[in-house]
Amino acid sequence: MELSRQEDEALSGRYGAVQETAYRILVATGEATGADGLAPIQWAHLSGVNYNTIGDAGAEFLSEISSDPDARVRVKTTLNPMGYDADSVRDFGLDDKFVEKQRSIAEAYRRMGVLLSFSCVPYDIFDMPDRGTRVAFAESNAAIHANSIDGLHTNKESALSALASALTGKSPYSDTPDEPDTAINMKIDDPDELDCGLMGFFAGKVARTSVCISGMPDLDRRSCKSLCGGMGTSGTCARFEAGRGPAGSERIDFDRKELENMRDEISTTDTGDLITLGSPQLGLDEMRDLAAMLKGRTFSKQCMVFCPRVTQGQARRLGYAGIIEAAGGQIMSDCCTCLTPLVSPGEIDAVITNSVKGGYYLKNATGVGVNLKPLADIVKDETK
Repeated sequence: MELSRQEDEALSGRYGAVQETAYRILVATGEATGADGLAPIQWAHLSGVNYNTIGDAGAEFLSEISSDPDARVRVKTTLNPMGYDADSVRDFGLDDKFVEKQRSIAEAYRRMGVLLSFSCVPYDIFDMPDRGTRVAFAESNAAIHANSIDGLHTNKESALSALASALTGKSPYSDTPDEPDTAINMKIDDPDELDCGLMGFFAGKVARTSVCISGMPDLDRRSCKSLCGGMGTSGTCARFEAGRGPAGSERIDFDRKELENMRDEISTTDTGDLITLGSPQLGLDEMRDLAAMLKGRTFSKQCMVFCPRVTQGQARRLGYAGIIEAAGGQIMSDCCTCLTPLVSPGEIDAVITNSVKGGYYLKNATGVGVNLKPLADIVKDETK
C-alpha cells in the first residue's frame, strides 16, 4: 500500500497512540484486501456496540481508548443498535451486568463524538451524501444498501476497521473496482419481501464481492431492505446490480426449489409464540404500511416492532405508532431482533418473523425456533 507522508508519520506514532493504532488497523486491513492506499471518507457507521456481540474484552477496549483525549472521531459517525430500549428495559428483567456494560459501551462511543443513533438503517434516518462519496459502513445491510442503491462506495467493514476509519477519516481503497463475479437469474413470480430476503441470502452464499441479478422486478422499500439484509448475513458479497452480468461470469438460476432450500435452512417450525418485525429496523414508510395493515385488527400474541428512535417519534406524530400499539404491537427503539437478550430461549420457544437476517441470528445465536413468513401472512394469520 502507498501511504502519504502524513499517514506514514501517524503510523510511526508521531500523532499519538490512538492514531498509530487506528492506522495500523487500516494498513493491516488494506494489505489483507489488496488495497492501493487510503482515501478520505465523509461518514463512518459503526457496529460493535451490542454487549452480547463484543463482550467484556470489547467493552474494556472501548473504555480504555475513549479515555484518551485524542480518541475523537474526525468525520460524521453513527452507531448500530445496542441490546435494549432504555424506555422499556425494566419490562424485561435483564441482567444488571448486561445493562451496566451496555451503558458503559454507549458512553464510550459518546465520549469519542459518535452520534448515538442506535440504528442499522442509517440510510432511512440521515440524508445521503452525493453519489460517488466514499464512506465506511460496518453494518452489512447498510454497506450493501450504500453500494447498490445509494451510489456510495464502502468496503464491507469490520467493527475495528470502521472505528479506525472514524478516528482517522480514512479507509482502504483500490483503483480497480470489483466486477460482478456471479450473475443470478431470479425465476420467482411476484416475489414478496421474504422471497427477496431469501434470494439475497442465496446471493451472499454464491457470490464473492459483487453480483448481478436479472429477472428482479422493481422492489419496494421493504423488499429492498430484506434483500440487503439477507445478502449481508450469509457471505462477503457487498454489492448487487440489475442485469445479466459481464461475459464469463458464473450464471445461476434462483428458482422455487432454491428458495425453499434457503427457507428450510432458517425456518424450523410452523408456528411461534412471539412476533418480531424490524431486522433491518423499520423505516417511516414501513411503519405507515404496517399501521394501514393493522387498522382495526389485534395481534393474537406478543409482537415486538423495532425501529430507530427518530422514526418512532415521527410515527407517533403521524399517528402510525398509536395504531400499531392499539393492535398490541410493542414499539422498540435503539435495539433490534439480532443478538438481543430481549428474546430469551428460556421464555420463548419460537419466533415468527418476515426477516431472513433476524431469523438466521435467532436460530443460530439465540437458539429459538423460527417461523419465516411474509408480513402480509403474519398479519392475516396472527391478528383478529
